[in-house]
Amino acid sequence: MSLKPLSSLPKKSLKIKRALLSVSDKSGIPELAKTLHEAGVEIVSTGGTAKTIRDAEIPVTDVSEITGFPEYLDGRVKTLHPKVHGGILARTSHQPDNEELKELGISPFELVVVNLYPFKKVVKDEEINAATATENIDIGGPTMVRAAAKNFAHVSILTNPDQYEEFQEELSSNKEISYSSRLKFARKAFEHTADY
Repeated sequence: MSLKPLSSLPKKSLKIKRALLSVSDKSGIPELAKTLHEAGVEIVSTGGTAKTIRDAEIPVTDVSEITGFPEYLDGRVKTLHPKVHGGILARTSHQPDNEELKELGISPFELVVVNLYPFKKVVKDEEINAATATENIDIGGPTMVRAAAKNFAHVSILTNPDQYEEFQEELSSNKEISYSSRLKFARKAFEHTADY
């Protein structure tokens, strides 16, 4: 199959309709979810993040409802699924992608919020054993982060609670997220996964 890139990336502001939140550090998540809900955004989430959102009395859909699979292998597999990654990687300005999504029953995401298991922090503990250390190597998280960052023309990616306030202010003020903000967040996302 030959690569069919878009002739140019769309540089328009992006309306956020659907968001995927899956974070290790849940700081600021209730506030972010509240802003998203007030903006009419559908929120999809995983495990502990979904619980945090639900505890704040904000509607949330579990990712397992989207994938048709429960989280399994002690949570090792949650988001590694075509209905998640197709939704993140779809170029929604490209009609063939939209047609394929429709055929496959996949809805796109315009926002992905992910921060990774604290591997560096965990392995600083001299008492840590290899089994515990390896359970803190994130697989699905970096995959989602890199997918969203790659598709920054169509998706906004947040990887740090420090970014939430700026994002919320822009969304509340403009009802959209600018191309320049998405590009900036994508750069930070690639730095985040490279450092990880």
